[in-house]
Amino acid sequence: MAKITASLVAQLRSKTGAGMMDCKKALTETDGDLDKAVDFLRKKGLSAAAKKSGRAAAEGLVVVAESGKIGAMVEDQDCGTCCL
Repeated sequence: MAKITASLVAQLRSKTGAGMMDCKKALTETDGDLDKAVDFLRKKGLSAAAKKSGRAAAEGLVVVAESGKIGAMVEDQDCGTCCL
């Protein structure tokens, strides 16, 4: 079993943008092989996307009103992302 160092985790994070614990798990599962760890994370990402594919995503609505220097915005949404 390969020793997983912080620098190896940092390399994988910079290469993939994945979280620290996800990178550590990927490296542990692939015995410290960076290329295999990248593939591992890709497959994990695809399975995460597959889990979300059954969710309904409807359109949202944004209303903006202004009066002089004062304005307000109201958002009503029913979609897969909550923070736009």
